[in-house]
Amino acid sequence: MRISGKLRKDAGHIWKKIFEHPFVVELYSGTLPMERFRFYVLQDYNYLVNAIKNFSIICSRADTADVVKEIADVIHLEATSEFNGYEELLNKLGYKIEDAMNVDAFPINVSYRSFLLATSSLRPYQESITSVLPCFWSYSEIAKHHRDKLSENKNEIYVEWASVFLSGDYLNLVNKLRNLVDTFCEDYPYRKLRDIFITVSRFEYMYWDAVYKMESWPV
Repeated sequence: MRISGKLRKDAGHIWKKIFEHPFVVELYSGTLPMERFRFYVLQDYNYLVNAIKNFSIICSRADTADVVKEIADVIHLEATSEFNGYEELLNKLGYKIEDAMNVDAFPINVSYRSFLLATSSLRPYQESITSVLPCFWSYSEIAKHHRDKLSENKNEIYVEWASVFLSGDYLNLVNKLRNLVDTFCEDYPYRKLRDIFITVSRFEYMYWDAVYKMESWPV
């Protein structure tokens, strides 16, 4: 089993809870209240903008041309798959790009992206590329896990959103990220990679939970 497979196995108990989270289940079933989805979309766009910045940091700190090229390809795939359709989605929900850019990021969003940016800025690139894998990979696995629900989902916006994570471009993005970890982290201490992967997987669960509760700052 390659490194990414080992990491996925070690985080299996967390990912199972993600698959079963009510936000995820209700979204794929079409029963999620729209106000929760609207809240999620604004926060997620904010997160994705920072994800692109994060990839740029990883790219700038990589010590081989191969890593730089692969990360550049990942940035392009993210921009043309998930990120590219967000303006249309925001319009359908009655928002403009400016609304998403100016949203007050909620606590978990700030904590999560700060952890990723700190890892990419201060830690070796092997840990950086490992830190970005759970988000993208878990979205594709969520979509595969709940694919059958989409056929009976009456909410066209939810179906269209979920279909992105089953697309060829998105799956190619995930495969590229997995291959980066498998190829360039082979000689890196596994325990450190595992700690990063587990921590980020926990952030993923906490993110879903926070958007479901529509959490905000207490003061």
